[in-house]
Amino acid sequence: MPENRIMRDVLKGEAVFPPPLWMMRQAGRYLPEYRETRRRAGSFLDLCYNPDFAVEVTLQPIERFGFDASILFSDILVVPHALGRDVRFEEGRGPLLTPISATGIAALDGETFHVNLEPVYETVRRLRAKLPDETTLIGFCGAPWTVATYMIAGHGTSDQAPARLFAYREPAAFLQLLNVLADHSAAYLIRQIEAGADVVQIFDSWSGVLDEVSFEAFCIKPVAEIVRQVRAVHPDVPIIGFPKGAGAHYRSYRQKTGVTGLGLDWTVPLTAARELQRDGAVQGNLDPLRLVAGGKALADGVDAILKALRDGPLIFNLGHGITPETPIAHVEAMVKMVRSAS
Repeated sequence: MPENRIMRDVLKGEAVFPPPLWMMRQAGRYLPEYRETRRRAGSFLDLCYNPDFAVEVTLQPIERFGFDASILFSDILVVPHALGRDVRFEEGRGPLLTPISATGIAALDGETFHVNLEPVYETVRRLRAKLPDETTLIGFCGAPWTVATYMIAGHGTSDQAPARLFAYREPAAFLQLLNVLADHSAAYLIRQIEAGADVVQIFDSWSGVLDEVSFEAFCIKPVAEIVRQVRAVHPDVPIIGFPKGAGAHYRSYRQKTGVTGLGLDWTVPLTAARELQRDGAVQGNLDPLRLVAGGKALADGVDAILKALRDGPLIFNLGHGITPETPIAHVEAMVKMVRSAS
């Protein structure tokens, strides 16, 4: 990675101030140009799998805001889709899948996995060629637990009870599903790195619904296996883990998975974030609704994070993805606040 991609320095443990800045879901519905590209693309999966459109929307926030990192535009559910499961997105309902059974888990077929995902790898190759040299390119996947919750329920739920019940009732089948997802997710990340990704991130959006024992078995162990497999091939590529809602488990998650950087959701107290920063880079953790509100709420949130975490390795980000109703002017204001901090 070229010397001027400052996210690499931060992920190596260096304190850089002002910190590098990007946003989760930075290519999204809050941008009118995204909405127009999405309309031209047709379905959401067509947007993900068409490199022309996927490159276009990935670059849109870079062209507008000059973020220090660009994250591949795709979706965590391309992995089960590439394994032969049906995945569709309906406006107002989100992702929908046919719920998987123990028999379906045994029948998962990865023979054409990389063939199915070749358009994503082509998108990564084109992005690295088009991005400014100083911009870090982030590849990603969903963590096995979070992806499994959608595969089992067939849709998102408030507490992922269907997946939790399945795990308790059919533990062997559930662990088989996690193992399949871990192996294929690792292979997916490796291919993204080979295509040009500088950093990869693992999103575990539903880790916060699990008890202690389940968190260890369903969140930590599969992610540790992904990290192990990726590091065996690309030992120097940083890996960011984002176990949203992990609470008291954040430290053990970093220690046991071996991730390089730790993404923090907005509920993590800044005193706790500062302690976690002692073990390596942290990323986050502005409440996305402060960005929607703007004004004093936004300024106070940005200022608090910068003051608390400025002396350690920090990547400034939201504590979850940006929401569609966020005013563009508020994003511009946030970028200015972070970049002009002293």
